[in-house]
Amino acid sequence: MAAALTAPAELESWSGEDVKLADVESELGRLRAQMVEEGAPPNLRTSVMTHLAWVSDEWLDRARAALSGMAERHPSRTIILIPDPDSGKDQIDASLSLECYALAELERDVCSEVIELRLHGRRTQAPASIVEPLLISDLPVFLRWRGEPSWGSPELDQLVGVVDRLIFDTTEWDDLPYPYTRLAELFERTAVSDIAWARTSRWRALLASLWPDIADVGSIRVQGTTAQAYLLAGWLRSRLGRPDIELEHDQADTLQGIELDGKPAPFPPGDPPLPSDVLSDELDRFTRDLVYEAAVLAA
Repeated sequence: MAAALTAPAELESWSGEDVKLADVESELGRLRAQMVEEGAPPNLRTSVMTHLAWVSDEWLDRARAALSGMAERHPSRTIILIPDPDSGKDQIDASLSLECYALAELERDVCSEVIELRLHGRRTQAPASIVEPLLISDLPVFLRWRGEPSWGSPELDQLVGVVDRLIFDTTEWDDLPYPYTRLAELFERTAVSDIAWARTSRWRALLASLWPDIADVGSIRVQGTTAQAYLLAGWLRSRLGRPDIELEHDQADTLQGIELDGKPAPFPPGDPPLPSDVLSDELDRFTRDLVYEAAVLAA
């Protein structure tokens, strides 16, 4: 976008219980009109995508924090789906917000729409039919799934069928590497991103720069998360065609170091990116990552 964006303008919001999907669209239109009536500049609906997020309550605060850092870079319609299957109800509760950024060189606002839908009871089993009327026509659809999905569940199967890219963070998963065998089953259905993989990018570039000395390595020791350890080992095995490369892992919350055959690798330059930056970068990708898929299969 050529014109620079400034700080967000005033936020308009609405919420309701046991709503119909038609209410959501009509209230969004009302919020946009209300901002103009209150003296805000006319807004531009310059959405570049529909961004879905499947977020259980335990991940909700962290998901909101990551999303709040992206609105300016990716003007979009964000739909957060919050499953609540055991609430004892069978309805949809909604909250809407309109977050607008002024274009510094024009008397216009660029607005991002955030729709939170709490799906009660049986509504959790039919998310595709709920979100499809709210998707913006002819724009790509991305889905950020927090935590490990219930493999084979109707909600996962349905949502994979309507999205162009599925974004996980396998650092949030337990019992690795087994879940990678289930993840690989999705590769032919949609493009898959992994934030754990994205956080290894600086280290992968550094290790690649060690060629050809790295060609005969027999073991890799990773001080980082479990997901990062398996993905780096899988990447090295798949790139070198060496499934016999052994993995040793020292648990840490972040990727802090790598050893090859017992020798420490140099530390890569630069600082680790913020969570919103990592997610933002994944939203700029539109095709399959075959190198990542090979790393998963080799992990």
